[in-house]
Amino acid sequence: MAITHSPTAVIAPPRPAPASSGAGQPHEYRRRELVEPDWTRLPGWRHVTRQEWESAQWQRAHCVKSVRGLRDVYGDLIEERFYADLEADQRTNATMSMLVPPQMINTMVPHTVPDIHRLYADPVRRYMLPVASDRRTDWPSHPYATRDSLHEHDMWVAEGLTHRYPTKVLAELLSTCPQYCGHCTRMDLVGNSTPAVKKLRLTPRPTDRYDGIISYLRTHPGVRDVVVSGGDVANVPWRHLETFLTRLLAIDTVRDIRLATKALMGLPQHWLQPDVVEGLGRVATIAAQRGVNLAIHTHINHVNSLTPLVARAAQTARQVGVRDVRNQGVLLRGVNASGLDLLELCFALQGEAGILPYYFYMCDMIPGAEHWRVAVWQAQDLQHDIMGYLPGYATPRIVCDVPFVGKRWVHMLTEYDREHGISYWTKNYRTSIERDDADALVRRYPYYDPIDTLPPSGQRWWRKQECHVD
Repeated sequence: MAITHSPTAVIAPPRPAPASSGAGQPHEYRRRELVEPDWTRLPGWRHVTRQEWESAQWQRAHCVKSVRGLRDVYGDLIEERFYADLEADQRTNATMSMLVPPQMINTMVPHTVPDIHRLYADPVRRYMLPVASDRRTDWPSHPYATRDSLHEHDMWVAEGLTHRYPTKVLAELLSTCPQYCGHCTRMDLVGNSTPAVKKLRLTPRPTDRYDGIISYLRTHPGVRDVVVSGGDVANVPWRHLETFLTRLLAIDTVRDIRLATKALMGLPQHWLQPDVVEGLGRVATIAAQRGVNLAIHTHINHVNSLTPLVARAAQTARQVGVRDVRNQGVLLRGVNASGLDLLELCFALQGEAGILPYYFYMCDMIPGAEHWRVAVWQAQDLQHDIMGYLPGYATPRIVCDVPFVGKRWVHMLTEYDREHGISYWTKNYRTSIERDDADALVRRYPYYDPIDTLPPSGQRWWRKQECHVD
């Protein structure tokens, strides 16, 4: 039985005055040059050479995959209770298995020797190594949270190919990444199973899956834009990825190709390997000859993750012909959900790394994510707070990815029940599963704020409704 509710619109209260009423701007820009943290400050990497550190093979071989692996890096710097907290989360709550490259571990508490207090507070740690005490005990998951919150699998037109927008598709080439983020929107498919989540699996052989994707695109000329993702394309052997991209570029109606890879930040060493750089140059040359826009989309959530190696990987991609390198971050409480955090990240992306700040998504409604998610009104405030500081083309749009609707700027809602935390959205196109749905373009689609962000009356209402949620 579905819940019922009263869609009474609540007018947002006046915006409070800035905390400081003195002279000056709410945020004063200061250039922040990128620095590679000294990995030898950590006991487990005290004797690691620069040559080893800059090797993609070494990075992959020394990923942290377990509590024991993290203890090997930090040793006695971190008290046992943190390791116990991490192990408890992996045992009972985690939707993603642990996999963090040394490059990312090194940007946690980046410029000093870590201790337990700094590590608990660290923004990169908070989403890459979630612990049990991070998660909410009142509302760990929203009642409407689902494993595939965006219904991407429902919109598969071939295995791994989501046709959600009229002219755009998402090609999931594989289900693994070089690193696993706790808030992953594809937590039902990506990575290894955990005690909390038995993962789905891509079943055909990769070559058969690629054939199915190419076949669909050849027979659907209305598709012009292909996001090549997974998982993370950095885990596709380069020769296989280059072959797939070359076949994609041979389809005359494809005009945009975007390679999705968090590894540009999490494992920049991969994108600096000579064979990858040379191959990317070959693909970029074909794309330029055909007038196809080839871009890389990465996923950086905090300024501490930006280092000279990341900047070099982005610069190298552009030098060999990739048109743009863009960032699609995710708004996460405890990580970046303040105007200051977003501006510091965007200034560094744009000014130091040559990466275009593109989107910040609201964290999707997956299980176990309530401690990360922000409310729509909070996202609207953040969009307001970052305007005017960056060039217009480098001012990111904050978007809500509404189930069955897609990306919408956070101010595009049709109605907003602030008391109950329910916003309503409409859309202007049909997905691949709505071709015969006459009401798709007039229906209002709901999205739900984290319940702990609601007023007491709204929280009481949800407690009464919880037992009626399907």
